[in-house]
Amino acid sequence: MSAVHSPGGPDHERVGGLRQTRAVPDEPTPSAPPTTPTTPTTATTVPAVPTTTGRCFGDGNPLYAEYHDTEWGVPVRGDTELLERFCLEAFQSGLAWITILRKRPAFRTAFAGFDPAVVAAFDDDDVERLLGDAGIVRNRAKIEASIANARAVLALWEDGRTLTDLVWSHAPEHRVRTPRAVTFAEVPATTPESAALAKELKRSGFRFIGPTTAYAAMQACGLVDDHLAGCPTVSA
Repeated sequence: MSAVHSPGGPDHERVGGLRQTRAVPDEPTPSAPPTTPTTPTTATTVPAVPTTTGRCFGDGNPLYAEYHDTEWGVPVRGDTELLERFCLEAFQSGLAWITILRKRPAFRTAFAGFDPAVVAAFDDDDVERLLGDAGIVRNRAKIEASIANARAVLALWEDGRTLTDLVWSHAPEHRVRTPRAVTFAEVPATTPESAALAKELKRSGFRFIGPTTAYAAMQACGLVDDHLAGCPTVSA
């Protein structure tokens, strides 16, 4: 989320951007966003079948509902914006996504708006500063991975490339699966495109990225639109 290593550990399947435990030694240990409208948990079951009026996720939590309605599945371009998304994916490991959403303003302040050039220049003093910031997730490996990811973006620039072009070159031909899935159990955890994206990101120096996390990022950043058939966003 740089030639750096990707930490091992059990992977977590991500269904429609939501994770459930799966024994695949590819990514760090993440956990699921809320599987019920009102209680963020790390439960490993897929969400229930949505009603015709219910969101895919987020009902009952205004912050989570706003994220669902205005961000999830909306195309994201720009290296700063994409760096933020991949870094936050790394910070989510072991936590519920709603936790990251609540802390996102603090993350943006702590990481200078995820400006790649600024974050890439962070040094050991900055790492210690971030480890002392109660507003973010204080995890050394994740903090160092975020700095490494920013440096990977700069390396792409030096090579005449951008993170935006790298990511979007792996977008599937069709954003929307036809017919739309009715439940998240019908949504794949990985795709050939997400496997290829994860491989290229790792080769480019990004940390905390594997095929399932890459697919979740593709969903969140609008490379694919996995809103369920009964979601009001689909009919809006």
